Amino acid sequence: MEIISKVKNILLNPKTEWEVISEKNDTHSKVLVSYLIPLALIPTIAGFIGFGLFRFNLMGLHSSFIGLGIRHAVTSLVSTLGGAYLSAWIIANLADKFGSTNNFDRSFSLVAYSYTPMCVAGILLLLPNLSVVAALCGLYGLYLLYLGLAPMMSTPEEKKSTYFIVSLLCVIVVSAILSTVMGALILSTSGLIF
Repeated sequence: MEIISKVKNILLNPKTEWEVISEKNDTHSKVLVSYLIPLALIPTIAGFIGFGLFRFNLMGLHSSFIGLGIRHAVTSLVSTLGGAYLSAWIIANLADKFGSTNNFDRSFSLVAYSYTPMCVAGILLLLPNLSVVAALCGLYGLYLLYLGLAPMMSTPEEKKSTYFIVSLLCVIVVSAILSTVMGALILSTSGLIF
């Protein structure tokens, strides 16, 4: 399958793979459907099983763990897809300030492929105690994002580090705000769902 070779290449040969990706000029919707959604389903399904079904079957105490699994799955999928769009929007809108190309499709591809390690490591959510390890794998995604700035956004080498840091800080601040709002919504509706 093409997606498996893309995953392998971006993880093991990122510099070469970024050049291949940059030549394709895929639209954000194509990258979303053919790459990001299938990968985002890994932590979504693994989290549902790990936080909901596995704990429920293992402990057999009560069904509230199923609700926890569903809430985790929904949160995971929404935050991955929403985070990708938000990050891509920020990166695209900052591009002009760093001598880069302001192109949303290219910035979305940059972000989506940078999410690869986090999504693949999401399989570890089958065992919720390993969720910290899965999160740490996401740090490799930051390195991938840094490597991809030049080929994907035509960022000059001398501005790449600053562009990366400013983009990262903006994404962290906005994501923290959205996570707080989303967490509050999930808590307020958790009684309605389960």
